[in-house]
Amino acid sequence: MIEMKNVNVHYSSGVDALVDINLRINEGEFVFIVGESGAGKSTLMKLMMRELVPSSGRVFVNGYSLAKMKSRKVAKFRRSIGMVFQDFRLIQDYTVYENVAFVLRIADKSARMIRQRVPYVLNLVGLGAKAKSKTRELSGGEQQRVAIARALANDPGLLIVDEPTGNLDPKRSYELVGLLKEINSCGTTVVMITHEHNLVRYFGGRIINLEKGEITFDETIGGNDEDE
Repeated sequence: MIEMKNVNVHYSSGVDALVDINLRINEGEFVFIVGESGAGKSTLMKLMMRELVPSSGRVFVNGYSLAKMKSRKVAKFRRSIGMVFQDFRLIQDYTVYENVAFVLRIADKSARMIRQRVPYVLNLVGLGAKAKSKTRELSGGEQQRVAIARALANDPGLLIVDEPTGNLDPKRSYELVGLLKEINSCGTTVVMITHEHNLVRYFGGRIINLEKGEITFDETIGGNDEDE
């Protein structure tokens, strides 16, 4: 699903953002990527999305070799992944339904497919009753769920989630990660980038810690939710 071999990212400012990264994330895994600000989390995410190419090394995602990918193939590759951004990136004057349908229209999906798929993913994230609501009318937690529904619209095998709880209160944060766990249990690989260590300790799973561009910890731990 995701593999990085001897990956280095060196910025022209002189910063070594990633140093000799070797990493494999298998299909069906749920992985937390943690680290303090400046540890390299965002750079790692940009590599996975092919917003950035490594200074050296190889990156493979969903069967695509990203380091040498031609620009014309990037759009097709990105349709194979779902991306949830910290700032949601929703169209505020669109309804919830229209925000999700927009992604499918860009991908040239049929009107019939859109009519079937949009209600399915909205129900999956618990927003079936909000389909006709304008996005700007929703709470922050609801907008985050719309962003997840939109990312799932094309039925990607891989979902990358960037700091999804940054704008949420603790209760909503735990609910959101619980939702991502449910999505993962249906077979979607989930990579969640976060600095919320309490969430990570609670849910457990595979934890990858970055410090100054290097992987310092990559282990699977038990979570407190297993006791409940």
